[in-house]
Amino acid sequence: MGQLSNRTIAVLAESGFEESELTSPVQRLKEEGATVHIISSKPGKIQAMKGDHEWGQYVDVDKTLMEATADEYNGLLIPGGVLSPDSVRKNEDALAFVKAFFEAGKPVAAICHGPQVLISAEVAEGRTMTSTRTIKIDLINAGAKWVDEEVVVDQGLVTSRSPADLPAFNDKITEEFAEGVHEGQHA
Repeated sequence: MGQLSNRTIAVLAESGFEESELTSPVQRLKEEGATVHIISSKPGKIQAMKGDHEWGQYVDVDKTLMEATADEYNGLLIPGGVLSPDSVRKNEDALAFVKAFFEAGKPVAAICHGPQVLISAEVAEGRTMTSTRTIKIDLINAGAKWVDEEVVVDQGLVTSRSPADLPAFNDKITEEFAEGVHEGQHA
């Protein structure tokens, strides 16, 4: 029995997610006993990117945004990659899904370009966060305090910069998802 054996975690992604930023955290969450669902706009499969130019493996979608509600989940993971967060942030249903986690005080984790989704969901303001350097200014302009650290935790919001940070990111998401609702997590 892992520390997440009674937790169900949503992973919000579209094709073009960075492969390791989904597969590594999902593997860790499952090792800790969590049930993990891949949530996307359409049923079927979504495809990973390995780096900026090479397509990677396919991952099965467990539920579409029309089938899933934040109430069913104890936490949310948003992997990076350039294409996936850009697609997610254009989808109003996805942004409402993300906001619902913040409104309920549930832990949320985003890595690399994933925090772009949090900017569009208007939940970054006043939060201490990190990300890939390419979106540093976007986070600052959205009202976040950006710091250059491998993993940053702010009241149940976990952010990291890149695949190099996955060991620390995976440890912190496990811890935060196990803790559950955070009073300071807010929309």
